[in-house]
Amino acid sequence: MSELTYTEIDATVLNTLTPPKRAYWLTVAALAAGILIGLSCWIYQIFVGIGVGGQNNPVGWGTYLINFVFWVGIAHSGTLISAILYLFRAGWRNPIARAAETMTVFAVCTAGLFPLIHLGRVWLVYYMLPYPNQRYLWPNFQSPLVFDLVAISTYLTVSSLFWFTGMLPDLAAARDRAAGWRRRFYKILSLGWTGEHEQWRHYTRGYLFFAALATPLVISVHSVVSWDFALAVVPGWHSTIFAPYFVAGAIHSGLAMVLTLMIPLRAIFDYKRIITDDVLENVAKTIIFTGLIVGFAYATEYFIAWYSHNEIEIESFRWRALGDYSLEFWIMVVCNSLVPLLFFFKKYRRSTPWLFGISILINVGMWFERFVIIVGGPAHDFIPHAWGLYTPSAVEMGIMLGTFCLFFFLFLLFVKHLPSVSMTEMKETLEKGSAHGS
Repeated sequence: MSELTYTEIDATVLNTLTPPKRAYWLTVAALAAGILIGLSCWIYQIFVGIGVGGQNNPVGWGTYLINFVFWVGIAHSGTLISAILYLFRAGWRNPIARAAETMTVFAVCTAGLFPLIHLGRVWLVYYMLPYPNQRYLWPNFQSPLVFDLVAISTYLTVSSLFWFTGMLPDLAAARDRAAGWRRRFYKILSLGWTGEHEQWRHYTRGYLFFAALATPLVISVHSVVSWDFALAVVPGWHSTIFAPYFVAGAIHSGLAMVLTLMIPLRAIFDYKRIITDDVLENVAKTIIFTGLIVGFAYATEYFIAWYSHNEIEIESFRWRALGDYSLEFWIMVVCNSLVPLLFFFKKYRRSTPWLFGISILINVGMWFERFVIIVGGPAHDFIPHAWGLYTPSAVEMGIMLGTFCLFFFLFLLFVKHLPSVSMTEMKETLEKGSAHGS
């Protein structure tokens, strides 16, 4: 990075905002088609009923809750990279911080759709909101679902403000270079930024404040999501390890998604001098750490079940590994705990194809982790005659496809219309002797 100059950073990042070519619009159209498939499946479910899903008795939760937890987890690495590493002044996070923050906002928005989808009669969503009313109907504030509503809305608000605050100087730079409607667009978003000393003083203080505020949210929000399960008495759910376990898993999957998004972005926009191999290697090293924590949590779950001498708990975990969902279980273990160990070897950490492939495998493994936890508990509960299996229906798979397409659709629109790398933070990493050269 020391070979770059201020001018080269501005040119590299702002050149990505030029009018897109045909390949871009074809990709956008393909993702839009996927969104329409998901929307049509959701509309079909609204008219026919929630029964078109694969949920049954006893498995009342299916892919809707699985994807909700998955996307909330994806959102957490954005705050980790943007806030926690910012507070520790880790310079390697600067090139990928903007994309991680964006990923956070879009992932939370995607996750927020699933409670509405699973509700079935979505027009009755106001019953979930804790507001005064004439019907004297109040939500149960001891319900984890109310915790979710408060935690997720708070997290979305803080993350969005943190994301937008960090973009202000870059939006002003884009405004000064653009013309026509684009200039008017960036002028509105930049909120009159001129780069005066007083503005920079408020900006740095505000950004630091949001970083400090967002840091505890990484711990609290996914801990709250884990209480959806830990506060139940279902075997395999009722465990005190769920909060740190879910937080570590969230960061693990989020870091993998960062690699999944940044490696194609690096190749398409020629960001190799900004998003260097060293930056990607540092992300891979962090994935080793989170992968070891997740693997330790898997082992601890089995140890707790054995140590408890509770026959039902022991049987529940035996069934996970050897029962009907054993394939999903071993996909989870291999992809989340064993595959990331390849990053101990430098040749894999420095190889872009290996980084990209392993990041996808980790995200697949993390999705199956949520499947094993959410489906495995109710499917093999206390009473043997009530056991049952769950298989996702075509409607559920269509809705899941639509939400994945929505996430990538939003991210694709972002990288072509807003600065996808923080020019301000990149300039802070340059050596003083080469910063102003051109």
